[in-house]
Amino acid sequence: MAKSGALQQNSRVRLRSLMTLEVISKLVNEQETNGRERKKMGTKEPIRLPEKISDWIVESIGEDAEIRHVQPLAGGTSSTLREITVYCSGETASYVLRLFSNKEWLAQEPDLAQHEAQSLRHMSGSGITAPRLVAYDETGKKCGFPATLMTKIRGAVRLQPAKEDQWIDGLAMALAKIHQTNEESFPFEYFSYNDALTMEKPLWSKVPDEWMRAFYIVAGVRPQTKLSFIHRDYHPSNVLWEGEKVSGVVDWVNACLGPAGVDVGHCRVNLAQLYGVSVADRFLSAYQRYAGASFGYHPYWDLLSLIDILDGPPSVYAGWIEFGMTGLSDELVRHRLDEYLCSLLERFDEH
Repeated sequence: MAKSGALQQNSRVRLRSLMTLEVISKLVNEQETNGRERKKMGTKEPIRLPEKISDWIVESIGEDAEIRHVQPLAGGTSSTLREITVYCSGETASYVLRLFSNKEWLAQEPDLAQHEAQSLRHMSGSGITAPRLVAYDETGKKCGFPATLMTKIRGAVRLQPAKEDQWIDGLAMALAKIHQTNEESFPFEYFSYNDALTMEKPLWSKVPDEWMRAFYIVAGVRPQTKLSFIHRDYHPSNVLWEGEKVSGVVDWVNACLGPAGVDVGHCRVNLAQLYGVSVADRFLSAYQRYAGASFGYHPYWDLLSLIDILDGPPSVYAGWIEFGMTGLSDELVRHRLDEYLCSLLERFDEH
């Protein structure tokens, strides 16, 4: 759900690519139109990839690879995701293709494919189940868009768990393991998405003055903290489950070196919107148990993570609906964010 990225803004460069904006717009519009038509029909019909993308996939997997099936994947709100079923060397396997088709995102961060590729390489052998990188097209020369091709890991997103305590515990344990991975020499660094000094009083809120106070706090001096390798977009829609256990974590394009509290805070603000403050607090307690002395909680990072999701009046995240979450409304999400904000300010005053 987060805005994307992990490079400092002043180091960004213009997109170097052979593709034109006209080609991008045409392909994106075609994909979005086809996707809307399939949703209306309630089907997951196989779709055809452009020949240049199919050729690149076959070249990357093996000369005898044969693409058997292509279908959309849920959760691709800022990029185009496809599940690719491939027959190769007598075996059938599933892969995930991500096409970075969002022009605005690419203009801000032209190295998205390289970023995700390095993140996946970093996670290889870490003890955390993450997709294995197969190939990436850094500039879009071969695919028309910058792209990554990776293995598809087993499991499914679960947003309405039958055993909530066990589910919260699994989320916390998986995140603590991510933060224990070796952070040395990873080239992408954390930056915040919103400038608290420029945030305007939220007219949608019933406690706008409290939001202004939060903006003031976040614009102040940040607490001293050590840097860890962080996922940067850790929330329930990026965690897969088999049975009652986490089977893997996906969507590593934002990974970077940063404060562990940013990951904790981002997951908490998602939980607060989905289920309320009490579930967000239970997640924090579970994470603290697993992280132990390596993690020093400070409510500042929760406040920063909360402000970082603001981009106009809050609304129900489309990804939650795609994964089957029910019972949410824009009004409820805004009410829960107000409640969560007030709880964080109380924590800040007591800290």
